[in-house]
Amino acid sequence: MIPRTERLFRLGLHGMPALLFAAVFVIFGIFSPRFVEYQSLENIVKQASYVGILSVGMTFVLLTGGIDLSIGSNMYLSGVTAGLLIQRYDLPAWAALAACLIVGTLFGMVNAVLITRLRIIPFVATLATWALGKGLGQMLTQSQEVVFSAGVTGLGSQEILGLPCPIWIFAAVTAAAWTFLHRTPMGRQIYAVGFDREIARRAGIRTDRALAISYVACGTLAALGGFVSVAQLGNINAGFGDKAEFEAIAAAVLGGVSLFGGIGSVFPGTVLGVVMIKMINTGLVSAQVDPYLQPLASAGILFAAVLLDSIRKGQLVRMNRRTIRVEEEGN
Repeated sequence: MIPRTERLFRLGLHGMPALLFAAVFVIFGIFSPRFVEYQSLENIVKQASYVGILSVGMTFVLLTGGIDLSIGSNMYLSGVTAGLLIQRYDLPAWAALAACLIVGTLFGMVNAVLITRLRIIPFVATLATWALGKGLGQMLTQSQEVVFSAGVTGLGSQEILGLPCPIWIFAAVTAAAWTFLHRTPMGRQIYAVGFDREIARRAGIRTDRALAISYVACGTLAALGGFVSVAQLGNINAGFGDKAEFEAIAAAVLGGVSLFGGIGSVFPGTVLGVVMIKMINTGLVSAQVDPYLQPLASAGILFAAVLLDSIRKGQLVRMNRRTIRVEEEGN
């Protein structure tokens, strides 16, 4: 029988991402009342939409115990491909989106082949494709800015039922990913592969297929996230997508996704992590923190959050081991 205090402590550990989110919200709300206004919150979620889509894709990969460092370059290559097709062939927005997603999916497939067929470790494989994608994109554009048509930029400002379209896209991606990971056999297999790949293989799970699906999904969502970002910015320059992979990883980890695989969820976990990062950035501006100190303050808050998450996971592992010993002694 687990004591009541331990049950409450365990519940608090499991809910740590939500508690961190609430703490950040309250603290910045106290320093800047405008921060908690509806329009401000809507802007935060809208700005977080494209990073959120990237983070959902990264969650697939992290759940397998892997990593994808190429999503920023994927965004750039798929985005400039769509932009150049619009310029040269006057494609409509839906056709440009389709082209963007095709390039992103192919990008993810290259990562999947390198990792599952050539047995290159994910860090090295995706670092190589990051350089490849960035180089191809710069070759296509000659490092020049690519401007998108009004049909694409209209997507970033259009509203449906009073909410900006990027928020709806983010919500749809999150719902589809959550359903796939928690309600389908393949989703459960992805968790199993991340928890222990060898045990999953012995159980009859096709581990390579689960890994390939994760990297292809990450590639497709990287392209979609890039397109949503372009719809809000209206152009792509040589720095587009830089450091996007680190934002996506940070958001997923803040939301409780383990870097070692097998633990985490896109909702509420990753979603809370994404919004929390944007909330910190916006809150620092609203609180009129010195612009030169904002990166340091933001990094400090993120470091503290990740440290707390690491402590949380260690405590949960120890508590689970203690519970197992108690149950064995009881039997």
